[in-house]
Amino acid sequence: MIDHEIDLASVREATERLLTAAASWDNAATGEPSRLPGWTRGHVLAHVARNADALVNVLQGLPMYADAATRDADIERDAARPLDVHLADLRESGDRFQAVAAEPADWNRTVELRNGVTDSASRIPFRRWVEVALHHVDLGVGYELEDLPEEFVQREIDFLTERFRGLESVPATELRAADGRGWTTGGTSGGVTVTGPATELLGWLAGRRDGSALKTEGGPLPELPPL
Repeated sequence: MIDHEIDLASVREATERLLTAAASWDNAATGEPSRLPGWTRGHVLAHVARNADALVNVLQGLPMYADAATRDADIERDAARPLDVHLADLRESGDRFQAVAAEPADWNRTVELRNGVTDSASRIPFRRWVEVALHHVDLGVGYELEDLPEEFVQREIDFLTERFRGLESVPATELRAADGRGWTTGGTSGGVTVTGPATELLGWLAGRRDGSALKTEGGPLPELPPL
């Protein structure tokens, strides 16, 4: 059962954690490369802020972004800003998201995200948590997948394996965490078993790690489509 109010509290905590980390930088740090190809840390911060506004649109029944080109242009526009402007924007956009999410609403309704993707409104706070938490890792400032809450790791693996389930481009895959938890994903043919720590499974599924720390049986590590 998804509890959007609990997830909103987790979003607040994750946002404060990110803001605290970034507040220790200087302006030069925002121009340094992040772990995302072609993006500086400023690009990551700008994306996290604009994602908050985009999810406000989703909750209000508006298009998430005007179009892909506008989304990309907004990130480029904001990436090179001074640190204090980034921090203020992250806080203000996060506050706007929290304010809209606190309004009375039917949390069981279906909402539309990018590219025709739909989801329950109740899962939007978790999607926001994912954006804040994983992009904090992408900044490459000492916050790693191993620092993520166990609940987050479990739920994001649940979410990503569900996302890839039924894709015939991905062989039928069984994931086994070192602690005994298991998931299935992929299509109906093939049959690969992937085993390793839950954080390594998450890193591979989320495109944050190459899977070299995982063990496979029945075939090579499947190639996953980009998120």
